[in-house]
Amino acid sequence: MITSVITGDVIKSRSQVNPDIWIKTLKKTLSNISSDEKYWDIYRGDSFQIEIRNWYQSFICAVYIKACIKSIHGLDVRLAIGIGNKTYDGENVTESNGEAFIFSGETIESLKKEKQNLRIKTNHFELDQELNLYFKLALVFMDNWTKNSAEIVKLSIENPNALQSDLGKMIGINQNAISTRQKRAHLEEIEELDLMYREKISKHYL
Repeated sequence: MITSVITGDVIKSRSQVNPDIWIKTLKKTLSNISSDEKYWDIYRGDSFQIEIRNWYQSFICAVYIKACIKSIHGLDVRLAIGIGNKTYDGENVTESNGEAFIFSGETIESLKKEKQNLRIKTNHFELDQELNLYFKLALVFMDNWTKNSAEIVKLSIENPNALQSDLGKMIGINQNAISTRQKRAHLEEIEELDLMYREKISKHYL
């Protein structure tokens, strides 16, 4: 069985005066992706892991996690996506095993050393090379999202069919302001990258 796993670390979590805020946000974010707590866990204070069985959604889920955490001033997140076989289904995500879990765990360690915030590892080297170059380019703006930019990305992913006017009503600003924020956050480019990601991943795993 092919699956995907995201392992992550919250960056600068210890600089927060009130850790309850980001821990609650992280729990809500992970439960929005998977309502079954068997598939995600928070451990060692600021590390977490989530299995995303619909592996073609793993990139947009990573973007969503980043947007949710960057909605809190001063915080960011480091994310490693692993895609591969699942050979053991444990009672919770940290007990499960297989390529996807190993790839994700190994990659998060290398990200810490290289100070990069998003990377994928599969058993297809050329696919990894290509996608990681796109990720590196996307991080140029994603790492620099303001709180407003992160919030609009979060809201747009949570409400994929909502019009800009609908999103505006949700947060009390007009449609033009929504459009401006989405452009500043490069939401259109993220959506294009997500479509390409799904297409390339599907060619290797469907």
